[in-house]
Amino acid sequence: MRTSNPALKAFTKREGSYASKPMTLMGAINKSFLLLFILITAAGAAWYYSAQGQDVTAIMIGGAIGGFIVALIVSFVPKTAPVLAPVYAVLEGMFVGGISAYYASLYEGIVMQAVLLTASVFLALLLAYRSRLIKVTRNFRLGVIAATGGIMIMYLLSFVLGFFGVTVPFLHDASPVGILISVAIVIVAALNLVLDFDFIENGSKAGLPKHMEWYAGFALLVTLVWLYLEILRLLAKLRRN
Repeated sequence: MRTSNPALKAFTKREGSYASKPMTLMGAINKSFLLLFILITAAGAAWYYSAQGQDVTAIMIGGAIGGFIVALIVSFVPKTAPVLAPVYAVLEGMFVGGISAYYASLYEGIVMQAVLLTASVFLALLLAYRSRLIKVTRNFRLGVIAATGGIMIMYLLSFVLGFFGVTVPFLHDASPVGILISVAIVIVAALNLVLDFDFIENGSKAGLPKHMEWYAGFALLVTLVWLYLEILRLLAKLRRN
């Protein structure tokens, strides 16, 4: 029931180390695949409606807003993950399916490229983590978290400033600087996968409660969606350039 991860120590102390049914590695993996299946199914439904000529703008907006709200709840109250993680997968799937259909209407083959690149990055980092080519040290974790927080703040500023007609320089441009920014964001998003792998592995060793399997799957799904969307944006910039 021991772990060197300070974040997991806090989780274990708060959630209770000796749950009657502790979190397991296979349990977290199974929950992750189930959530991914739900997301893909919902995304496929949104894509189908778009292909039928239906306007999926409302579905996209509803999925994005609903998914964001549910994600906040699960993040702050992990015990809700068994119920709300599947809900998040459905809502986020609606958004991902709609936005994918939009990009597909602009650039032929871009969605398949983004899916393949996301899957390739996921597998490559998983292999690198399992073979210990990448080690999650305290400095590594702090660096990734700090970079992720900076990106989130930048996106929030971009969203708020957009209401006043102000744009953040280079963030949405297809210029060389804009492309480099997107590449950097993709790298940070990818490195978050390593933190997710570390959480799943060490969480099972630390004896976290059973509901944390759903929380781990939810966290991994959030990262995968973010990585996919950033790769999609990067490919779109490269097509425009």
